Amino acid sequence: MPKISLKKSLITLAIATTLVACDNKPFGENEPAKTQSTTESHKHVTRAELDKTINTYTQNFMTLQPALATSLKLSTSIAGSYKNKWPDYSPKGMLALQNSMQNSLNALTAYDLKTLNDADQLHLKVNQVIAKYYLGDQKFKAGYIDTWGGHLPYIVNQIAGPLIDIPKLLQDQHNIENKQDVEDYLTRLNGLVDLIAAVKSKVLTDASNGIILPKALFPNTLGYLNNYVAMPSTEHSLVTSLINKMRPLKSLSDEQKQTYANTAINLVTEKLYPAFSDIKETMISLEAKAPPEDGIWAQPNGSEFYKHEILYLADSNLSPDKIHEIGLAEVNRISKEMDQILKSQGMNAGTIGERMVKLGEMPEFIYEDSDEGRTKLLADLNTEIDKIMLEAPSLFNTIPKYEVLVKRIPVVSQDGAAGGFYMPPALDGSRPGEFAINLKDMKAQPRFSLKTLTYHEAVPGHHFQISLNMEQTDIGIMRQNGQFNAYVEGWALYSEQVASEMGMYKDDPWGNLGRLQAEVYRAARLVVDTGLHHKRWTRKQAIEYFHNATGTAMSDVEGAIDRYMAWPGQALGYKLGMLKILELREWSKKQLGKKFDIKVFHDLVLLPGARPLTILEADVKRWVAKTK
Repeated sequence: MPKISLKKSLITLAIATTLVACDNKPFGENEPAKTQSTTESHKHVTRAELDKTINTYTQNFMTLQPALATSLKLSTSIAGSYKNKWPDYSPKGMLALQNSMQNSLNALTAYDLKTLNDADQLHLKVNQVIAKYYLGDQKFKAGYIDTWGGHLPYIVNQIAGPLIDIPKLLQDQHNIENKQDVEDYLTRLNGLVDLIAAVKSKVLTDASNGIILPKALFPNTLGYLNNYVAMPSTEHSLVTSLINKMRPLKSLSDEQKQTYANTAINLVTEKLYPAFSDIKETMISLEAKAPPEDGIWAQPNGSEFYKHEILYLADSNLSPDKIHEIGLAEVNRISKEMDQILKSQGMNAGTIGERMVKLGEMPEFIYEDSDEGRTKLLADLNTEIDKIMLEAPSLFNTIPKYEVLVKRIPVVSQDGAAGGFYMPPALDGSRPGEFAINLKDMKAQPRFSLKTLTYHEAVPGHHFQISLNMEQTDIGIMRQNGQFNAYVEGWALYSEQVASEMGMYKDDPWGNLGRLQAEVYRAARLVVDTGLHHKRWTRKQAIEYFHNATGTAMSDVEGAIDRYMAWPGQALGYKLGMLKILELREWSKKQLGKKFDIKVFHDLVLLPGARPLTILEADVKRWVAKTK
């Protein structure tokens, strides 16, 4: 089949990208921070003074986030003594974090940007935005501040939150190299009881303010809480993980290891299981009071909170209606390209969605639903990573030093989990990046879609962007771990197209069709997210539209819509971010002509680290001016 012209595709994007470009403003530009006093505002600053302020802000944040400190393997000089502690998810704990971020923001906004050079201005601006991100929406009291997603509205849900994320972190990322590490592990295992109690107090406080998880999300949420306590304590992942981590330790005798294992078993049996059962009963009692409506608009002050999420998770001041229109236009454009490929392969009958559903059911595209089939799928994806890494130097000057591996999402949490996600490596490189894939329903992961998913989650997508971000040791911990959703997810979606430009779909029309299906999937997200949270669509409406537009397996569609319900606005960042990066690339090409170097452009996007799209745009324009 003829190769789709990138130039032609980008021309058809012109209207949508122009809308994104002209209306984007920096995060919180319409929400000025409160400064300590007029006399202290806009004072001159040296880099040493700026670093001192940012270091204090970083230490204050990390002291309140011992789980993130573990994930990043931070030194105690940055995060304090954290290896046996958990964050405080109670109402008091959330307020303490927000107060800390407000104080930091006051300090960071007291300086005069005009006195700084370009690099220091970037450093200060990005740190200011990160502080605003973790400050959250102070008018929306419910939910919690997540170190990845910012202010999320439901602290207990089917896909994420402390009850899912923290046990998994203890299991997978709490490092054990000596006796003290084991004892810290057990202290943290015991500490999960207090953490669950804090979460319970928060969910009940939120409910007293009228904010309860939508009724449709309760079945999978309760399913997770049930599954987590379903196996015997001796087989629980928090017990087996400890045993496996202790096994190579020569400093512990077999008797000591067994004693520690028995302690873990007793803690799970006598404390953890009752605590999970207790919060499950709390959620069951709330289910009867849960709103039947599916969007955030139905919650008190929900519509205003959705604007906050659009600003911080989509990096946009576009109205929900305008985003909805862009989504519809993009779905239409991409669907036409998919139709051409399907017809070229002899598939003419039915809608795009109907033909994609039929394609997804063909045996040649489905891995066997067995342990052997799952092992084969994981091996094939690791091989695909090796292949694209060989081609990466054709478009990239800088390659990450960290390794990335593909692993399966644990069975216990797969019901409510996304189709795939990326987990960053440790800052010191002791743990590789991880592309986790959901293998619950093998039909939801057809062969023709897996290349693209790998390019998005691993190489050159999230792994390139996040790993290279973490390698920039001169930008500070907050920026190394910066969570700018539209930038991060926009880059990953853009990477799918870059992989095509690297020749990864050559002579593979089905794989290219999978790429377009993934792109239309992200375009349809603009439609259903704004549909649910602004236009007051029902879950059923969103599922029907999404299934028909993408032709994705219904099991995947239902989980996706539930995800968008739990995370309002997060799904918008992918397509809006991709459109902005493509727009900046094409503008740079037009301005520079033969001087344009795609490798230099990619370094410019990636190496300064994650940042708001408006700052990225300013960086690109500065680069073009200097190159000219």
